[in-house]
Amino acid sequence: MNVLIINASPRKNGLISQMLSIMEEDAVQHGAIVKRIVANDCVVRPCVGCMACRKKGACVLPEDDAQRVLSMIQAADMVIVGAPCYWGNIPGQLKLIFDRIVYGMMRDTDRFPEPLMKGKKAVFVCTCTTPFPFNILFKQSRGAVNALKEIFHYAGFSVIKIIERGNTAKDTQLTEKDIKKCKSINWNV
Repeated sequence: MNVLIINASPRKNGLISQMLSIMEEDAVQHGAIVKRIVANDCVVRPCVGCMACRKKGACVLPEDDAQRVLSMIQAADMVIVGAPCYWGNIPGQLKLIFDRIVYGMMRDTDRFPEPLMKGKKAVFVCTCTTPFPFNILFKQSRGAVNALKEIFHYAGFSVIKIIERGNTAKDTQLTEKDIKKCKSINWNV
């Protein structure tokens, strides 16, 4: 199984990064080939909204890391995305990447978008500073999860696991429960 991990956290040793490292180690132990991307290390120009990619099947902007990320997503059987909550949503750099590669994840048709990633699996890890259960009730970490669900749904992915963690401002250490959740992914799907 080919697994792609996309880390959208700017904190190289933060909770998202730690959780993704646990998942990576677990995936490798189960025989997966894992590649990793840090969204903040990617150089991606903003989408200009020209919509030409929808007709051409390629972005008209000069090639940058967006195309590299797309080819890695296309080659993966499973994509794990770790995203801290920013204003009830995913971080801007991650959104920028997905805006630029929409043409490779879904195709416009006369009726409904056609998903181009059918058969692939997705896992989401989202954190926020709002304490549990308010991180879910007030749509903080849940807002980031919903944004990812929207993108991955239209691309055709099956979401097999969602891990949400609140209260990260005060509770900065991974718990045994967090670690257990990170190791609970079925790598044989």
